[in-house]
Amino acid sequence: MTRTLLWFRDDLRVEDHPALTFAVHAASDDGDVVGLYVLDDETPGIRPLGGAARWWLHHALLSLADRLRDLGIPLLIRCGPAAQQVPAVVQATGSTGVVWTRRYGGPERETDASVKEDLRGRGFTAHSFPGSLLQEPWTISTGGGGPYRVFTPFYKNLSGHPLRELLPVPKPVAEYSGVQSSLAGAGVSLGAVDDLDLLPTRPDWAGGLRDRWTPTEEGGQQRLRQFVDQEGDAYTRARDVPGVQGTSLLSPYLRFGQVSPLSAWTAASELDHEPSASTFRSELGWREFCWHLLYHFPDLPEKNLRTQFDAYPWRTQAQEPDVFRAWSAGRTGFPFVDAGMRELWQSGHMHNRVRMAAASLLVKNLGIHWREGEAWFWDTLVDADAASNPANWQWVAGSGADAAPFFRIFNPERQRDRFDPDDVYVRRWVPEFGSEDYPDPLVDLRASRQQALAEYQQLSGGSG
Repeated sequence: MTRTLLWFRDDLRVEDHPALTFAVHAASDDGDVVGLYVLDDETPGIRPLGGAARWWLHHALLSLADRLRDLGIPLLIRCGPAAQQVPAVVQATGSTGVVWTRRYGGPERETDASVKEDLRGRGFTAHSFPGSLLQEPWTISTGGGGPYRVFTPFYKNLSGHPLRELLPVPKPVAEYSGVQSSLAGAGVSLGAVDDLDLLPTRPDWAGGLRDRWTPTEEGGQQRLRQFVDQEGDAYTRARDVPGVQGTSLLSPYLRFGQVSPLSAWTAASELDHEPSASTFRSELGWREFCWHLLYHFPDLPEKNLRTQFDAYPWRTQAQEPDVFRAWSAGRTGFPFVDAGMRELWQSGHMHNRVRMAAASLLVKNLGIHWREGEAWFWDTLVDADAASNPANWQWVAGSGADAAPFFRIFNPERQRDRFDPDDVYVRRWVPEFGSEDYPDPLVDLRASRQQALAEYQQLSGGSG
């Protein structure tokens, strides 16, 4: 009998899953498949999940376990360094090999390479598969063979590559009870999602997340269908208006792999409004671009991609605790930003237009380092993504690839006038707006903009 261990990471689904399809096929008539998820908060360099993402992961794993059960596949839950846990589980379960979906962060790639080398050195098979991106990062390169730093030529290159085919859900590979009994007989416990201690309890601040989201694979598929069938044709004109439901809301499902990017890309062809289909695919392209950057520049979350910004005099949260606290609590006195920060805390999400305004205010008007804001978003967003989060913050700060010019400073009042002219969004999240309870602005927008530009001019090459 053959037994294949399927190691899940950010691919918590059964639809369009190349590694799962391979594992089921490899099991054939006389084998089975065992799933494994390892919460690795200990391997140096692998970033521990933030609080909102941990909440999502808890429910995503429960959903995955249910869907795998229908396929005859038990899901083992472990915690610890993956380089130790995976080989140990292979040995304990009597597996003949391991398969997984590739990861693209530097420390993650090092871990996966170490596991693969260790297993193969001991006679086990180990295979990795695509599935988290539309294209593997190393397949997209400039004419000189290097990484792209500008989105438009990157996206043109990406769009010219053929896509693999969508994969259906495999048929059950075994009787679930039989595989579970086999594991129990070998002294292997499944483990429990609750053992990972992912949910907030003291206090339980996740009520707004529970009200907003259905963090399951089925929820992701339903969200995709609703977007395509009911909302997508208005995407181009509505996606910048936070007071209406105009975005896809697929980002957390893509982040945890409950919806594959290929599924989303393919579904866009069903939109009747071609500009909306093109715009939506372009947004998927930005997600790819961010992962392209992280693959080639693994220190993207810690270091300015444009090193001239190393000399910019940003301040830290520790230096400006009251200012940062007001920003994070949605008490800046700029209602468009405050609404977004409160939406974030309540629901684990913020409209992208407002994210840009909130980030710009922190970095350019309040003078606080983009890493401080990036860390706050990492902890509070359900879609906190290892590539998109730092890449987008660096885009706003001007220190990243294809960055907004530093002199492009989002004026939160103009953003509000343009995208929320009737204050629909603001009043939804800032009920005291317009009353004496609402704070005065933290800074003068014009003076702080001039200060930021003056400091930028002091940098080497500050004119560009």
